[in-house]
Formats: sequence, structure tokens, C-alpha cells
Amino acid sequence: MSLVEVFEVRKPIIGVIHLLPLPGSPKYDHKFEEVIKRALEDAKAYVEGGVDGLIIENFGDVPYFPDRVGPETVAAMAVIALRVREEVDIPFGVNVLRNDAIAALSIAHATGGSFIRVNVLTEVMVTDQGLIRGVAHKLLRYRKLLGAEKVRIFADVHVKHAKPLMKRPVELSAKDLVQRGLADAVIVTGEITGAEVELDKVVRVKEAVKSTPVLVGSGINAENVCKYLKVCDGVIVGTSVKKGCLTENPVDVDRVRKLVRVARESLRA
Repeated sequence: MSLVEVFEVRKPIIGVIHLLPLPGSPKYDHKFEEVIKRALEDAKAYVEGGVDGLIIENFGDVPYFPDRVGPETVAAMAVIALRVREEVDIPFGVNVLRNDAIAALSIAHATGGSFIRVNVLTEVMVTDQGLIRGVAHKLLRYRKLLGAEKVRIFADVHVKHAKPLMKRPVELSAKDLVQRGLADAVIVTGEITGAEVELDKVVRVKEAVKSTPVLVGSGINAENVCKYLKVCDGVIVGTSVKKGCLTENPVDVDRVRKLVRVARESLRA
């Protein structure tokens, strides 16, 4: 798969819409209309800043379920995804934390999403939610059942906020992710949200999966985006383009513009 098929650019910049706590989650203490309003404001700020795609995730729903979320979460995210689609005209994806890939696929398929992010598609990860097992066997069959093959699967390798139960080089895990888990693209992250990724780790993953797109999924900012775009196929940005560089804050359109400008200039050079 080529990312051009999804984003119409060679090396896309994807902005994360970190949703406020949704109905049913412990920190939900406001009206749902306010959640929608923030999501739409962030989406428009990203588009105005020049990103190529968006990903919607229930970041505010801590503590996360390790696998299945409740129907109230699926319903809320579907409503928000549809509103985002109505307001902006760039591809979007869905990530249902911590690892409800079936829900993410359902939401994306129903609302016109182009891709989903799956934190643990293969292997077993030790996380703050406990052991999370790969869901490739269920997800790929469900995608086939829905006839939703156009919804691409972007999967993390050795995802942040986690450690693999089986100790093995990241490049071997990446190969299994693609060859046995059938991931359409691979995401490489740092240790936690907002943390930079070791450049060598990105290089090793890219060399391991060669023809499969590799994205950097954490720690991207205007100062380092150029070095990553030299070796990867796209980036996912969030924390560094928020007001005050705080993940839970609204998107700062000026920060987005600066990052996108720097990235575009480096790709033209």
C-alpha cells in the first residue's frame, strides 16, 4: 500500500484530535456538545495549519479498557467522526483506546474514515491496563466480513506506554506485524505520549518492512520533523502543536503552520 492512495501526498502529516472525556468515562463532567465543539475546533485548526489527515482518539477516557469499550463510547465517537467528516475535507482515521480495533473499524467504516490505528495488532504487550493481546486474527476477518478493505490498518510496533512480553528485536516484530498481522502501515513511537523516537529504531523498522509505509507516531515537533521525514513515510503529530505543548489542550494553529511549513520545505529541498 502507498500512503498516496489515502492522503494524496507522498509523506503525509497527520494531526491527532485528542477527544475530551466522553460520556461514561470517569472524567466526563461537561456537556457532550462541548466535546463535539472542541473536536471540530481542533479539526479546523489542523486543516487551516495544512495537515494532510486527522486521527480521532478517545484520549480523555482514562483509565482505558484494555480491549472492548462500552457502546456509549462507540456511539459518541461515531457522532464526532461524522461531524468531523461534515466539517473538513481531508482523510481521517479512528483510534479507540486502548485496543478496541473492532470498534475503531466499525466507526471508520460507518462514517467514511480512511484508516484506523491499532496499538497492539500482534504479539502480547505488558501495559498499565495489564496484558494486551494482539487482535489481528479477529480484526482482519471482521474487515473482510464488513467489506471494509478500503479502511487501512495502521498498527504500532512495540507501542508506547508498553513493553513486549516476548523480548525480540523491533525489526522482527515489524516483519510479523506486516507478514502475519497484515498491517497496511507500521507506526513507531517513543516510550510515552509526546516522547521522541530513537532515529535508529525508525531506520531499522523501515529496513525490515521496506515496501510497507512506516510512520513516526510520537515526539514530532518543528525542530525534529525534518530528520524523521528523511527516513520514514509520514508523521503523526499532537502534543507539540497544542497550546503550551500540553496534550489535553486545544490545537494551536500557529504551531501547526510552523511544523507543516518546515516539513514541506525539507521535502522540497
